[in-house]
Amino acid sequence: MPLLAIETTCDETAAAVITRDRAVLSSVVASQDELHARWRGVVPEVASRAHVERIIPVIDEALSIAGIGRSDVEAVAVAVTPGLVGSLLIGLSAAKGIAATLGIPIIGYDHIAAHLYACRLAHGEKMKYPCIGLVASGGHTSLFYLRSPLEMERLGGTIDDAVGEAFDKAASLLGLGYPGGPHIERVARGGNPKAHRLPRPLANDQDRIDFSFSGLKTALRYLVRPPGGPENVPPPVGQQRADLAASFQQAAIDSILAKVELALIRTGCGSLAIGGGVSANTLLRESIKRLGQARGVAVFVPPPSLCTDNAAMGGIAWERLERGEDDGLDLDVVPGTDRSIRRK
Repeated sequence: MPLLAIETTCDETAAAVITRDRAVLSSVVASQDELHARWRGVVPEVASRAHVERIIPVIDEALSIAGIGRSDVEAVAVAVTPGLVGSLLIGLSAAKGIAATLGIPIIGYDHIAAHLYACRLAHGEKMKYPCIGLVASGGHTSLFYLRSPLEMERLGGTIDDAVGEAFDKAASLLGLGYPGGPHIERVARGGNPKAHRLPRPLANDQDRIDFSFSGLKTALRYLVRPPGGPENVPPPVGQQRADLAASFQQAAIDSILAKVELALIRTGCGSLAIGGGVSANTLLRESIKRLGQARGVAVFVPPPSLCTDNAAMGGIAWERLERGEDDGLDLDVVPGTDRSIRRK
């Protein structure tokens, strides 16, 4: 009997059905991009209301695609940390309702750990522990030392903005759509990444495994709208926009690579896993693989469908279910960011 997983940490409403051998029978994601595009960022209240409307249809669709009914589910898993409190509570409420009705176990899982577990779903036992884990998304940019799927130590992360948020702001400055990452990548293909020398904050700091993207955003803003000039300058177009997008993308990825390499050197790990929405970026994926080859490190990258928020990565709950664990109906959410979550 399979596991039903639910994901509502931010602005995607998702459900998936995963078997004990980690086969994904279905994975359904209802995106809210169109709802938040006007603000070029996630509005928590809007996200919560959309989850309420979509959660049951998404769950039913996931079960239907998998060819099973609710009574065929062995357990239910739900992301409970980190994330937006309102969004998290919608998923938890649905999961508790199913668990209570069917009398089955409920497992709360860590959204960040699940992003990295997506590599295990994609590559199976080839992914060895311990390893370094990079999570890069709209809300997170952090590096972890993973002793096992459930044991992770935070090595460092962003001290200001997440890289995905930086891509969103860069896209806004360049007159591109939301979410920004895919638009920046598309436009950057026609640009010269060396056209503008943008900063790589903290990249040369060998004393800390941390990221910073605020200064990079500011540098791009000053190129688009110079200090002291008018605020209503129209966004750049054509080759100018392509060069700015390519230069920004290269600077952001160089900043990530520098800290990934530092983490590998410090820990001596022979494997590296990446996850999160920004890990779908082609340049980042290719650059990470080249870094791995240069250092003799095995690199594990999930398919794009497992990079952005989804419930299939909730298959991590099997790691606890196989131990006979059950969080019970007293399970609660722990909102916030990966910086605010205490881990063993």
